[in-house]
Amino acid sequence: MDTANGPWLRVSLFVSGCPHWCVWCFNAVAWDFKYWSVFTKDVADDIINELKKDHITWITLLWGEPLAPENQEEVRKLLKRIKEECPQKSIWCFSWYTFEFIRDYMFPALPYTKDILSSLDVLVDGRFEQDLLDLKLKFRWSRNQRVLDIPKTLKQWEIIRSTAVDDKNLYIHRDSPEIEKFWHLFKKEE
Repeated sequence: MDTANGPWLRVSLFVSGCPHWCVWCFNAVAWDFKYWSVFTKDVADDIINELKKDHITWITLLWGEPLAPENQEEVRKLLKRIKEECPQKSIWCFSWYTFEFIRDYMFPALPYTKDILSSLDVLVDGRFEQDLLDLKLKFRWSRNQRVLDIPKTLKQWEIIRSTAVDDKNLYIHRDSPEIEKFWHLFKKEE
């Protein structure tokens, strides 16, 4: 149960494994993809059972990195079950990857990225930047992060901000280091 990572009462799934290894990370032990218990059918069943409760309307996927290539197959399976068994529940995902990086590099290179993104209602994207920390922001921590309406963004193929936040004017664009750090993982063979 969680009230911090999105509006209202929700279920949050913290995944293990993160390729970003940020020096200021508060959860560095979770960088290891085997840190927490194995994600089993029983764990997925527990999440689905919690989501079936009337007072729970949302689920959030977050840190480690839900969109890391190593996590995508299991994340996709869980989201498919949620869409089938709890279709009225809203799905949020936090990722250090920007939507542009996901679209331009991960879509063509990874088999599950499109399915995952098309299952989301909201993506909070962008790497946390310590010098852009702003504790007044809703559902994010630094001013370079965005709260995106994914169905509208995918439909119009341009960035559409979620109406869940009304502080979009505080956003500061900053190029993300993902491309420099991770481009080799997604580069197409020539």
